[in-house]
Amino acid sequence: MAENFKLDLTQRPRRLRRTPALRALVEETVLRPADFIAPLFVVDGKSKPEEIKSMPGVFRLNIADLVKECRAIYKLGVPAVALFPKLDPKLKDDEGTQALNEETLVLRAVRAVKKAVPELVVITDVALDPYTSHGHDGVLNTARDDVENDRTVGILAKMAVMQARAGVDLVAPSDMMDGRVGAIRQALDSAGCAGTGIMAYSAKYNSAYYGPFREAVGSAQAAGTKLLSKATYQMNPANRREAVLEAHLDAIEGADILMVKPAGAYLDIIREVRNTTQKPVAAYQVSGEYSQIHAAARLGWLDLARTRHESLVAIKRAGADMILTYFAKEMAALFKG
Repeated sequence: MAENFKLDLTQRPRRLRRTPALRALVEETVLRPADFIAPLFVVDGKSKPEEIKSMPGVFRLNIADLVKECRAIYKLGVPAVALFPKLDPKLKDDEGTQALNEETLVLRAVRAVKKAVPELVVITDVALDPYTSHGHDGVLNTARDDVENDRTVGILAKMAVMQARAGVDLVAPSDMMDGRVGAIRQALDSAGCAGTGIMAYSAKYNSAYYGPFREAVGSAQAAGTKLLSKATYQMNPANRREAVLEAHLDAIEGADILMVKPAGAYLDIIREVRNTTQKPVAAYQVSGEYSQIHAAARLGWLDLARTRHESLVAIKRAGADMILTYFAKEMAALFKG
């Protein structure tokens, strides 16, 4: 009897899943190399590329090798890179003074990359954590064991101007200090850098997914722990409405692009921000997301290629216009065939 059973259905969604060609015709979310921003780590000296233990396939590069990597990435169709320096610990102090050195590592790296690949969009981080001996994103008030907001913002504004003059296309304040986007916009405009854009880390959460990144830039070692708490300035992972408020404030202060970080565990936040702004939305698939996919794949628990692709599709489907991801180069190479 079951063999002859027929449903009287007008709508059969499976009709459009029947063949690869039909599935392609109705595919709603499509990834392309131009969706990606490649985060890259730079170190001083002439050492060979050094793989970051907790991030398979990701390396710290000297400036010469960084330039080669940027050329290769751009040829694959990835339009942008985000640069993060790992400083010699001897250069770090409580105030992060190396951030305002005209010859600091990241500024030399920017100049080299823009000279070699002028068409590439270069983004730089505006925060003090790579430069401070305590690993926080700003200047500490030791009496309160907390970051001083306004004093830190003053330093960040100077950093942004220096980075703009070095040739960056977008400065990216990742510190989560109140009012820093407005201060940076005013400083850039006053310095004759009105063309430099701001990609604001608008909804950056106090996430457990940042551990491998902190190893990569040395901020974990500076603090003596990977469990450094930044809860007084990064957002509470339990909060959603607050993300909309933060994004709104950044937008009215002059941000050109609004970012959500992390991405994978915060797809609802990406969608919330997307629904409340007409500005471009970025999302950062952070180090912990990258590393957990690799770890599970190495154990044979997940298919690396499929999981990698699905994770990025989910981020774009949630509403991100662009994705910072450590998979950028290999995904672009895959698309190039």
